[in-house]
Amino acid sequence: MPKTSARLLSLLSLLQARRDWPGALLAERLAVSPRTVRRDVDRLRELGYPIVTTKGPDGGYRLGAGTQLPPLLFDDEQAVALSVALRIATTSGAGIEEAAARALNTVRQVMPARLRHRIDTFRVTPVERTPRPQVDSGVLMALSAAVHAREVLRFDYGSGDPAATPPRRAEPHHLVTRGGRWYLVAWDLDRDDWRTFRADRVTPRTPTGPRFTPREVPGGDVAGFVAGRFSGSDDQGGPPCRGEVVLAVPAAEVSPFVHDGVVEELGPDRCRLTEGSWSWHALAAGLCRFDADIEVVGPTELKDAFAHLARRCAEAAR
Repeated sequence: MPKTSARLLSLLSLLQARRDWPGALLAERLAVSPRTVRRDVDRLRELGYPIVTTKGPDGGYRLGAGTQLPPLLFDDEQAVALSVALRIATTSGAGIEEAAARALNTVRQVMPARLRHRIDTFRVTPVERTPRPQVDSGVLMALSAAVHAREVLRFDYGSGDPAATPPRRAEPHHLVTRGGRWYLVAWDLDRDDWRTFRADRVTPRTPTGPRFTPREVPGGDVAGFVAGRFSGSDDQGGPPCRGEVVLAVPAAEVSPFVHDGVVEELGPDRCRLTEGSWSWHALAAGLCRFDADIEVVGPTELKDAFAHLARRCAEAAR
């Protein structure tokens, strides 16, 4: 029979691995008697682990939730995964950076040397051109709770005076991260349309509103929907401004730099490019990235955008 301390660790590991354990099966896995299992369970309870006894013909045990967080037992891969997640959390912008760093230090201190070396070699360096706004962790929890409960959210948005403007009302569907920022994807009840709100600008009000029936985001994919909104796409998945030009450069030199457009070869030194963007001026400016003469095929809005940029660039040159 293994020593009591080793047996307790094995028992705790088993209880954490699944929800319910019949007492006879625990005794079999530990190679002890059911009476020894009962005694070991009592020892774990004395150490603060909330182990619940289940009734029935196959009565057994379950590791329940307590009022305090007891010591936890992790295998090697779980410990490394937890450490990596905490390391990433220190750069998440979720307002938990300090707590994540302290938790990582606590986990690291009790790790064996072989695991400590593995996590010490893992480094995350956030590269941001501009400081990212921090989101209060309480706000994230409130938004997440509203999403989970499917309850209408009332909130102030932006930095204006809350007393001067009525609260926004929306049906929160998804809390997402993109580019180091947090966003709430919701159905705006006042504008009767989908909106993407920056979480750092949201101040939830209490209480929340009534429950709502979930809707499906356009396209059925929240990741695609959010990416489309940031690229200027409409709800059908395409950019609102699409134009066609002929470039005096081989198609092979254009294709590597075109992701969502279509390049057609017209000859050894000419190609047709059809591309879209969130605005006509952005499309015209983007087409100027090719070091080549440009012939605008259409539409007229794209020609006008080129003319406007030409005047602006000429003024900048003076």
